Amino acid sequence: MSGATVVGAAVHTFGRFDDLDAAAMNKWAARAALADADLGWKDVDAVVVGSSRFSGGLSRGLGATDVLESLGQSGVTAFNVTSACATGGSVFTLAHALVRSGAHETVLAVGGEKMPPGFIARSPGSVEKASDVDYVRWACIGMSNPAYWALECTRRMQDHGTSERQLAVVASKAHELGVHNERARYRKPISVDDVIASPYVAWPLRLFEVCAVSDGAAAVVITSEERAARADTAPIRVAAAQVATNRFGDPALTMPQVSTVAVPGAEYVSETTLAVQRAFETSGLGPEDVDLIELTDNSVWQVLTYPELWGFCEPGEAESLVEAGETMPDGRLPINPSGGFLCFGEATVAMGLFQIAEIVTQLRGRSGARQVPGARVGLAQTLGLGGYGTAVILST
Repeated sequence: MSGATVVGAAVHTFGRFDDLDAAAMNKWAARAALADADLGWKDVDAVVVGSSRFSGGLSRGLGATDVLESLGQSGVTAFNVTSACATGGSVFTLAHALVRSGAHETVLAVGGEKMPPGFIARSPGSVEKASDVDYVRWACIGMSNPAYWALECTRRMQDHGTSERQLAVVASKAHELGVHNERARYRKPISVDDVIASPYVAWPLRLFEVCAVSDGAAAVVITSEERAARADTAPIRVAAAQVATNRFGDPALTMPQVSTVAVPGAEYVSETTLAVQRAFETSGLGPEDVDLIELTDNSVWQVLTYPELWGFCEPGEAESLVEAGETMPDGRLPINPSGGFLCFGEATVAMGLFQIAEIVTQLRGRSGARQVPGARVGLAQTLGLGGYGTAVILST
């Protein structure tokens, strides 16, 4: 087994781009990541590409064949991966495994997407032609993402006394960081009062407390340690890359199964909790070793709950950490120094790779005003519809 390193990473700016399709964004991200690695297309042995129904599945810019057509049909090994919002993390984990096993020396991981407007639809097939029956079957009486995040958030309010103002502080802190990220979609400061003045989407979550959907792409180049030693780059070691699925008895609300049997002692948000636990086990690291986290902040609720589940702080402690500024880059527990999903919006298959690229920039000490001082270890986490979770640990 060979060690694996990240030698190149790039993020296409997130937003809404009427003049760009997913293929163009993927091409840009792939070329930029290769340039960052000081490598060319001919150096790539294999490609792993994220695929999603929103941009046409294996056509219209999301399949590996589209990437190969834009970069060069060189006969390389290629894989298509899809696991909803956890696709980017899954793409990276497969690419990492290909290098770690010795099957390939240099692997390009790519994910990009153009999202439909509005809340993510649950119906299979074409969003425009989805029937009401399909929507009900997948969304469980029409519940959209913010609705079940809101239900989980009210559980936290009941258990820990979380206030609406504390929820607003989480969002405001995210936008303090997004101002400084040139790849972010939303780069204006938003005060706590601005958040509270925004309309409810699903009580208690307001408009500025849930992420938008965006167009975006990201790419990462992974090589063996031996190959990295021959390159004039700043390689980042992959300490762990894990994928997990949800476990029976998990009490968390999960789309499309909003209601299921809860079993005492089962992990909460089990797909991500298990992925993070396994990443710690395989890396030999623990929460005390991690300098920053890039986590799935589809809503402010996740920022509060997830670190507690993974052992970074005690249950009910997250609110006080956020209010004290401890989750900012110069704090005790930096969370989403990129600005997170709240500032980027979500382009589902790109998110795991976007997180990894952001951590790479942090570990290289190149994040400017968002830099975590002395960052040496970073954790990236994604969660996808259907019970997929990923966790990646990177280190210098």
